[in-house]
Formats: sequence, C-alpha cells, structure tokens
Amino acid sequence: MSRFTKIGADGAKLADDAAEWVAVLDNTTHLIWTVKETARLTWNKAAAAVKKLDTARFDDWRLPTVEELFLLADRTKGSPAIDTSFFPDCKSDWYWSSTPYASSPGVFAWLVGFGFGIASWDGQCYGFFVRAVRSSQF
Repeated sequence: MSRFTKIGADGAKLADDAAEWVAVLDNTTHLIWTVKETARLTWNKAAAAVKKLDTARFDDWRLPTVEELFLLADRTKGSPAIDTSFFPDCKSDWYWSSTPYASSPGVFAWLVGFGFGIASWDGQCYGFFVRAVRSSQF
C-alpha cells in the first residue's frame, strides 16, 4: 500500500493514477491534506482561512501542528521536499503551522520549509503558505 491515497472532490478515495484530486489521505498518520495551498497569509488570517474551506465535501479543515506538517516533508527530496506525485504544485517555500513559538506565542509561530524539509519559526505578521489538514474518517 502506498503511503498516500488521492481523494476526489466528492470525498471518495481514488486510484493512484487518478488525474484529478483535491485532497490526499496520509495512510500512516490518517490525516487528510488539501492538495492546493492558500495564497500567502499572515498567521491569524491563515487560521481563519482554513476554517472557511469546503474541500472534498469536508468543512472541518484546520491549520496543522508543526509536528503534523513536518511529517509531510520528505528529506530525500529537495525543492520541494515532498512527494510531488501527490502534491504536484507544492512550493519550495514556507508553510504555517498552528503551533506558536513558546518563548513569544503572541508574536511568533512555527513553519515548515518545503525547500529542504526543515522547520523554523518566524513572525506571525509575515505571509506564508498554508496546507490545511483534517482527521480522516476512513
């Protein structure tokens, strides 16, 4: 079994060779991820934007924790460090997590960089991409 399964617009699982899909089920973590990311958003706007998503007939999307998002990074690949068979348009850039930076949680939050598959933190006022996640019901 492949680590990932494509999910169609109707919320159903698809074959690996499906040409169109809107979400991806991680069969290891049992999380479902959006294929498309948002435009660059500040941290607060990112959290609000994912709550408005209605993708694959699901409306309970959220920002991932830094640990969840970091598990998508494939450090055997670079630019982007992710499985592009399932996330073909992933940018080699930074993506927000929901995890605030402990020493200054009102100002900084954790990110995952898919250029090299690393994690870091930055100011919540800056704009970065978002890949939304939800728990699987499969």
